[in-house]
Amino acid sequence: MRNLLKNKRALITGGSRGIGAAIVKRLAQEGADVAFTYFSSAERADEIAKATRAHGVRAIAIKSDSADASAVVAAVERTVAELGGIDILINNSGVLAMGPIDTFTLADFDRTLAVNVRAVFVATQAAVRHMKEGGRIINIGSCNAERMPFPGGGVYAMSKSALQGLVQGLSRDLGPRGITINNVQPGPIDTDMNPAGSEFASMLIKQVMAVPRYGRAEEVAAMVAYLAGPEAGYVTGASLTIDGGFNA
Repeated sequence: MRNLLKNKRALITGGSRGIGAAIVKRLAQEGADVAFTYFSSAERADEIAKATRAHGVRAIAIKSDSADASAVVAAVERTVAELGGIDILINNSGVLAMGPIDTFTLADFDRTLAVNVRAVFVATQAAVRHMKEGGRIINIGSCNAERMPFPGGGVYAMSKSALQGLVQGLSRDLGPRGITINNVQPGPIDTDMNPAGSEFASMLIKQVMAVPRYGRAEEVAAMVAYLAGPEAGYVTGASLTIDGGFNA
């Protein structure tokens, strides 16, 4: 690691597991102080925070429900208060609800938009009030924004597609201020919610993937670290896919 993020302050939403936890670890390895939100397991969050501090950085775990706009703003404000500012925002929290259009509930529809779209806007709006030139905003989208090859995923795909329009539009607002905003769009990644050893994964690897394996959360985190760093200052308004050829 090259310590490219030394003295930077980052907030990662949904940082206690899977891709989010890998991002927390990678940014800390690059020297950033980190705050991250979690929804349910305080014990898991405490473990992540303790492991992160071993890299010699500050780490804060914040209990927050991304479906609650006021809680999202509070997480940003606590990050600023305890870390002394915010330079990097990673909008990673997300939910996945799937089902046929005939039976898809309005409650699932509303929560999907609240977490996958509204929370991204709310956190971004709150963070940019504190960001200076060089700020970075990175959303964790999905390759399903561009390809949903299975029935029942329309609402999820719509929520991730919305992020493409958001970053393209907000890049115009934030570019003159020296702040970049981008999406990272993972494909199938080996996590506890989507394990590489499942029957579903075997089907994807055989029938859909160009690279015949699931991705690793650390690979997504590496792309995020690049976008968060000084070498990516000319990348904004982009949706960058890391999907093993799922969308190829």
